[in-house]
Amino acid sequence: MSVDVDPTQAPSGTGCVECDAVHGWWVHLRRCAACGHIGCCDDSPAKHATAHWRDTGHPIIRSFEPGEDWFWNYATDEYYDGPELADPQAHPESQPAPGPRGRVPKDWLQQLRGR
Repeated sequence: MSVDVDPTQAPSGTGCVECDAVHGWWVHLRRCAACGHIGCCDDSPAKHATAHWRDTGHPIIRSFEPGEDWFWNYATDEYYDGPELADPQAHPESQPAPGPRGRVPKDWLQQLRGR
C-alpha cells in the first residue's frame, strides 16, 4: 500500500473545508486519499484540492462526486488505481454540483469563463 493512501481515513466533511470556512462555493469535490481532506477541484474558483497537495505533499486524490470512483496522482499527472476508501464515498446526492445549494452565484458559469 502506498504511504500516500490511507483507506481508513474518513472524509473531513461533505464540502470543501476551506470554501465552507469562508462561505465559498465549488464546482466539484476531491478527497485526499492520505488524510481525507475534502477540497474543491481545479475548475472551482479556489482550487483547494491542489492547494492541499502543495501544502501537505499528499499527491493522490479521489473524486468525491456521487457515482465517480477515480483517483488522480498530482505528482505523476496520471490516474491512480486506488483501494476502497472509508465511507462515505461521495458528498450527499442531495448536494448539487456546483454547490453547495444557496451559495453558488447565479452567474457562476460566466465567472469561470472569465478566469
